Amino acid sequence: MLQQKSIVEKSVKVGGKTVSLETGKLAAQANGAVVVRCGDTMVLVTATARTEPKEGIDFFPLTVDIEERMYAAGKIPGGFIKREARPSEKAILTARLIDRPIRPRFPKGFSNETQIIATILSTDQENAYDVLALLGASAALTISEIPFQGPIAAVRVGRLGGELLINPTLPQQQECDLNMIVAGTEDSILMLDASADEVSEETAMDAVRLAREPIRQLCRLQQELGEAVGKEKWTVEEPEVDADLYARIDSLARADFEAANEVADKQERAERVEAIRERVRGELLGDDTGDDFAAEVESILRDVEKDVVRRSIAVDKRRPDGRGLEEIREISCEVGVAPRTHGSALFTRGQTQAMTLLTLGAVGDEQRIDGLGLEESKRYIHHYNFPPFCVGETGFMRGPKRRDIGHGALAEKALLPMIPDETEFPYTIRLVSEILESNGSSSMAATCGSSLALMDAGVQIKRPVAGIAIGLVVRSSCRACGHEGVFLRRCDKCQSEDVDRHYVILTDIAGIEDHLGDMDFKVAGSSEGLTAIQMDLKIKEGITPEIMEEALQQAKRGREFVLAKMLEVLPEPREELSEYAPRIFTIQIDPDKIGVIIGKGGETIRGMVEEFDVSIDVEEDGTVFICSNDGSSAEGVIKRITDLTKEVEKGDVIVGKVVKITDFGAFVELKRGVDGLAHISNLADHRVKRVEDVVKRGQMVKVEVIDVREDRGKQRIGLKVVDPNPEV
Repeated sequence: MLQQKSIVEKSVKVGGKTVSLETGKLAAQANGAVVVRCGDTMVLVTATARTEPKEGIDFFPLTVDIEERMYAAGKIPGGFIKREARPSEKAILTARLIDRPIRPRFPKGFSNETQIIATILSTDQENAYDVLALLGASAALTISEIPFQGPIAAVRVGRLGGELLINPTLPQQQECDLNMIVAGTEDSILMLDASADEVSEETAMDAVRLAREPIRQLCRLQQELGEAVGKEKWTVEEPEVDADLYARIDSLARADFEAANEVADKQERAERVEAIRERVRGELLGDDTGDDFAAEVESILRDVEKDVVRRSIAVDKRRPDGRGLEEIREISCEVGVAPRTHGSALFTRGQTQAMTLLTLGAVGDEQRIDGLGLEESKRYIHHYNFPPFCVGETGFMRGPKRRDIGHGALAEKALLPMIPDETEFPYTIRLVSEILESNGSSSMAATCGSSLALMDAGVQIKRPVAGIAIGLVVRSSCRACGHEGVFLRRCDKCQSEDVDRHYVILTDIAGIEDHLGDMDFKVAGSSEGLTAIQMDLKIKEGITPEIMEEALQQAKRGREFVLAKMLEVLPEPREELSEYAPRIFTIQIDPDKIGVIIGKGGETIRGMVEEFDVSIDVEEDGTVFICSNDGSSAEGVIKRITDLTKEVEKGDVIVGKVVKITDFGAFVELKRGVDGLAHISNLADHRVKRVEDVVKRGQMVKVEVIDVREDRGKQRIGLKVVDPNPEV
């Protein structure tokens, strides 16, 4: 007999809305399963892990999947198959949003494959599912056996009309000039993700501080749920380091690692480090050495190298390439590097190089979005490609990875507030950033290069945007036991809170500083304020608002320096578009006349597209966009549309086809759907006995409109034949 399920629900009010967590009803075979609900938006989040560790890996195998189901919004998927296929960009970005703050919260040595799946069951188009999915992921892990060191939570902070709001609705988000997601624990910040319309650093910090209390509430809510139904956590044995072996490897390698640490060139440094490792392997590993011992040697070598780099930065205040803490690597910028593209730029900073190519298209080229949100299309698109050769490696070229999509989205939102409105610039804009070399913060290089490419193309952006990556190295020691490690709150050995803490904030981090450091804080903005922020941490304790505020101010100085370098090359957008870019012309017609230019089954508009070799897009408000590479073709289309939609007036002279013959005159088609009558008395200057003596059905004639009147709701048009045989 099946045991009756025990359903537990906990709820709390956040930002004036009730957020609830329910477990015990759905997905009982997962290690942890929670349904998160706010309004009518409902997300099922499950957490599952294998019971045995995965052998032979040196990373935590965590996978996060977002399953957007179109039924959640009462939709049937588009396309032929009518089934959800690959994840949308929104789903991928949400998966990354969850992974980033959760991954550092697992104990060292835990290598069991772990999977989080968030299935969107219902969406009310008011409450966003992303922060709910992150909350559900933490809650599912918290109540499971999986050794997650949580809980954590996230809220969105928006600014609307100068007022900061917690978890604004989806319609409100579209009007906000700040849209920030803050994730953290009860007492620290773990992750930031924000888009903004040139807000100040002070406003950003106000948003972070406002988020702290609702995050605490949501963390306590999960603790209550865990106390009610939480399972006993699996124990994880943290790998013990052989002190004697560590000391021996340290004596063999430290001095050489310190020397290699002074090498600025990425490839040369990598070769030096590999040579050191090879030498140590040769001295320690014999023919009979087992795999476990070899793996331990490799692990200690990595730890020694990491300690050398971090000690050099945090204690000696010396960066691996010798730069000062706020010193930015050499920058060079070029524009117009690809002659036939509509705009292009090359941005190089140290050993990071991004080439951005821009294409302008018609309004109809905009990207259609088949998703759960309010957005149905977008006309500004940014793509980012990170080929293996940019880091001197080989690899499969099988489309964009999640990282590529995330970096492209970051650069896209950094520049979006600067893009002119469709009414001012009726083009679809596609930017593609090709990363040609990478040694730190290629996404910010892509942002800088894209800003220059837009200006090179003659796009009248509001202001240019630059980006910078800020790093952090924390080095602390416990006064009670002397243990050194990366922690902010307490000793991870003896749990003493008597900790001597030091940290160093770095501007323009290189690859090694990102890889072995504690923070990757990307900040983009114009001379007037911030447009995008993305912060990720590797330290599970998080950071304080004070450290974040200091990092933001340091980023501002760095951003202004980079922006000045960019403006030396191209201070403002070019006045004219590239000669290879299409020209778009706009005319406005009466919306009631749209059917006239579309024609039956689209016949009329297709005919114009084929005849004039243009693209034509018609908006519901009667705005017509004509995209053409030839000005005369566009003029021809404009005249044709004007003629089709123009009201017939007395005095107009028109060439039309005779469509009907009667005893009393001939009916002439003036334009599609509009006929006029040329009475027999107006067919010629002399008296006409038979209409057919002057005109015949199907004949083209030139007529003058001599009368326009309304008769019982119908328009009556009188005509006089000016020339029965015009040249047409």
